[in-house]
Formats: sequence, C-alpha cells, structure tokens
Amino acid sequence: MVTEDALDRWIAAAHAEGLVAVDTETDMLDCVSCALVGVSLAVGPNAACYIPVGHGGKDMFAEKPDQLPLALVLAKLKPLLEDDSVLKIGQNLKYDITVLRRHGIEIAPYDDTIVMSFDLDAGQSLAGHGMDEAAKVHLNHTCISFKDVCGTGKSQISFAEVPLDKATEYAAEDADVTLRLWKLFKSRVANEGATRVYELVDRPLVAVIAKMEHEGIKVDREALSRLSAEFTAEIAKLEGEIHGLAGQPFAIGSTQQLGAILFDKMGYKGGKKGKSGAYSTDVTILEQLKTQGAEIAGKVLDWRQLSKLKSTYTDALQAQINRDTSRVHTSYSLSGAQTGRLSSTDPNLQNIPIRTEVGRQIRHAFVAEPGNVILAADYSQIELRLAAHMADVPALKEAFANGEDIHAATAQQLFGEVNRDTRGRAKTINFAILYGISRWGLAGRLEISADEAQDMISRYYERFPGISLYITDTIEKARSRGYTETLFGRKTWFPRIKASIQHERQGAERAAINAPIQGTSADIIKRAMARMGPALATEGLHQVKMLLQVHDELVFELPEGDVEQASTVIRRVMEGAAEPIVKLSVPLGVEIGHGPSWGAAH
Repeated sequence: MVTEDALDRWIAAAHAEGLVAVDTETDMLDCVSCALVGVSLAVGPNAACYIPVGHGGKDMFAEKPDQLPLALVLAKLKPLLEDDSVLKIGQNLKYDITVLRRHGIEIAPYDDTIVMSFDLDAGQSLAGHGMDEAAKVHLNHTCISFKDVCGTGKSQISFAEVPLDKATEYAAEDADVTLRLWKLFKSRVANEGATRVYELVDRPLVAVIAKMEHEGIKVDREALSRLSAEFTAEIAKLEGEIHGLAGQPFAIGSTQQLGAILFDKMGYKGGKKGKSGAYSTDVTILEQLKTQGAEIAGKVLDWRQLSKLKSTYTDALQAQINRDTSRVHTSYSLSGAQTGRLSSTDPNLQNIPIRTEVGRQIRHAFVAEPGNVILAADYSQIELRLAAHMADVPALKEAFANGEDIHAATAQQLFGEVNRDTRGRAKTINFAILYGISRWGLAGRLEISADEAQDMISRYYERFPGISLYITDTIEKARSRGYTETLFGRKTWFPRIKASIQHERQGAERAAINAPIQGTSADIIKRAMARMGPALATEGLHQVKMLLQVHDELVFELPEGDVEQASTVIRRVMEGAAEPIVKLSVPLGVEIGHGPSWGAAH
C-alpha cells in the first residue's frame, strides 16, 4: 500500500470490523534500537495489507521504492491503534507495542495469540507457540520463513533491503495468519476454561512486560571487567587442582574425557554410558560422586558454575549493553516455561545464582542511575506458603500465620531440635520436596547417603501427611486428566505422565507435583506486576520504574526520596495480588530492601 487513499480505506475497514491484526517489520530484532520498516494490517481472513515506510535501507544514496512518509502513516494509524472500540490483535505483541510506543503510539485494547496459545496448550507436545508452528498445527498452513525473504549467514540482508513485492507477501501473511489464529483461539479460550487465566493474569501483562523491556537496567561495565578477571584466575586455579587430583591434564569441559578420568582411571562407581559410548557426567552424577567423597567432582561442579557465569554474564553482558541507552534490555517470554513462569533471554537474568557469593557479586554490577536506588521486593517462601494452603497442612499454616521461622519449625518437627545444622537441612528439605526430588538429588544437596536421604523424605511425609496426600492426589489427577491446574485455573499438560519408559514417566510426575504450586506463584506475581503501575501512579509515584522480574522477585529503580512511600505501595500490591479471585489460608509475606545496586538491595 503506497497511497494515502488506500491507507484511509484500510483504516476505515478496520473501524467497521471493530478489530485489526497488526504486525511491525523492522531492520533488527532489538526493539529498543530498531528502525520501523513497515506495518501490516489484517481485517479479515485473506484481507491483509502491508504499509512500507522504511524500505531502501539507511544508505541515503540508494534508490528508494515508492512508499508513504513515516510521519504520515503514524499520524493515520495512531487514532486507529489507540481506539478503545477497535480490538488490536498481535502475535508476540510486546515487540510491536515497544516499537510503536517509541513512535508515540500506545496500542490498546489488545489480544496476543502467542499468549492465548500458551494458556490453552502449555506442555502439549507442539513445536512451540510461535506463529509458524501454530499455523502448521492449527491451520495446516506453512508460512513464508524469514530466511526465505532475508537469507541467512553472511548473505542475510535487512528487511529494509527486501524488495516490496517479497516484503508485502511475507508481512501481509503475518497479519493474516495472526488474525486466523485469533479466531480459532478466541473460541477455545472461552470453551476450554482458559478465560480467567488469560484475561486476569496473562493478557494484562503483555504491555507491562513491553514497558519493562524498554526501561532496561544500567550495568557497571568496569565492575564486570574486574569480576571477569577474578573469575579467570579462579577458573585457572580450579583447573590446576582438578588436573592434580586426576593425575594428568585433560579437557574438563569434555564429558568424554571427564567420564574416562572419573570412572576408568580413578575407578569411581556409578558410571553410566549413553548411546554415544561416553559416560554421563551431568550434575546429578557429579553430586552423587561428591557425596561418595570424590573431591574432584565437587571441584568440577565449581569449575562449571564459574565458567558459565563468566561466559554468560561477566563477559557477555558487556557486549549486551545497548549503545543508545547504555542499559541492558532483557527479553521476557510469556510462553517460555510451561508452568506459567516468565523466562528471559538476551541476557537471561533469571539464572544468576541467588544464594552464592559469586551470584551476589554479579548482582552488584546492576546499578541505579545517580540520585536513584535499586529496590528489590521478594515474596518470602511463597511456594511453601502455597503448599501449606493447597495441601492443607495445619502445622505449616499455623507457623506462617504466627510469623514463625518455617525452617526452624520444620527442623523441630523432623529432628526434635533447632540449631544451625538442623535448620539448614530443614530448609533444603522444605524446598526440595515440593520439586519431587529423588533420594539421590537430596543426598547430593545435603551431602549424605541416599539411604539417609530416603529416611529424611519418609520422616517429612510422616510429620506432614498433607504433603504426601497432595503429591499422590496431584499425580493421580494428572494421570486421569492429562494436566494439572493452578488456583487461577492455568492448565499445564503432561503428555508423558503415562509413558511406558520409566524415566520419562517419573520426570513427568515430578514436574506435575510442582506445577500447581509454581504456577500459582507465577500467577500471583504476574497479577502484582499488572496492578503495580496503576497503584504507584495513584500515589503520585511516577518516577518508580519496574525493571526486572526474577521468579519471586520484582526489581525497581526509583528516586531515593521515594523509597519509604514506594515500599508501602509495593508491599500492599504484592501481598494482596491473589485477591479477590483466590482467598489464601496463609498470609503472603514480602521482603524489601534497597541500595545503590541490585546486590546491595538484598
């Protein structure tokens, strides 16, 4: 579409339909810095168009195709995309929201087909919830791929360089397929009991996530450089110690060489070979060896953690600092974890270890702007609280209601006394049981034998029979229905829960045990996030910015003078996020701290 009259006709058609599918095309995946290349619209099946605004690339001397001026197109689209009477439909709409927000357009109201797909089919054995995969599964349609239009590798071109005929075919199809998927998903959401979780938990979060991604967080490059150097020295030290214990140098990162050292040369028991003929050396195996007294296994685990933190964070984060904003902008997925938790990539800020010193050091590199502070608000033991409610465990509910130290209470129940050692063990057991941990897994964490670990698991179930009944009931329901549910009605499907292969079935059972608890926790923090902006605005706290969500924690940046008032609002919103939909029999607790960095806020 390259004429103003044609654009006006499409906009009029969208108003008449009361809905429009919208998709943006840009010159890069980075929605914070990309240039808008075009916008596609669809108003009905096979009724879609493409509005090019940035084809021809950035070369001012290159020949530009006929296209409408960007300013004109934005001025025409703004009333449509902000019209409350016209529903906007997108696929992974948070990207388009950010791109258009940078151009002064706030999309509302909206539906997002990737979120609808996830809320309907989380855990189902589909390739994913992306548009191409969903089109194949639900529409029996193969979409034009991005690589077919832009190429791959060194020959890949920007979408701004794609000829208009090819660009139109690709972009218009995106909007058309999105609309057709929406028509299918909309009725399924209503008919399959997904309305509550979609409308009251996930859909409102799309715009919130878009805003958080756009805000980003400042990172101290020099602090990361210093930390990287420290990690390099520590990794080299560990390598020397590992080689010394092995009696020879070898590639520690090679599972084949490591397995040969551990099981063939050093003679440790428990080695299992896979199809490739190499021994497995995953974390479970190494933890088992560590409990058997294999010092080398513990050092390899330390080496792996430091190596990953160095490559993923202290090194990679420096390259991921945005040149335009001098901040890091992670990308959240609302369909990444089947329990409903958010996941993040580029960079993944949710895998930084929480309880280790090296993890805390990395967090210290995330800092506030001058005059501001970082505030971290963390749900206190939310999954244990939810387990107490969902499994109806009187002893745990009473402890939470009275504000007792829950790990001390568990230690008293299990061991008859409370000291540093028994409380630490009780804390590990409390969390591990909710994840359906095996005796080997618990043995590795507590550094005890598997028999001792099994005895502790058995004693836990004896003291808290409600937990055992909850686990049994959850697995039975998952087997009979094929899915589990959160308190908000989020379904997670487990197609392998009846698998004939034992390890597949047991893996599905462990996941099913935790899904209702972890999923309900995710639903609650999502509701808190969606309510947070309006609650802060009502109190005049317009400078408080929500930057990150890391599982049970929300991270904010705000003026130092707003800390006390903001803390009160944040605590109120988070502690009341389940209501009025879900009435919990235990209180939710929130721990809040602040400081010049994310690390200092804990």
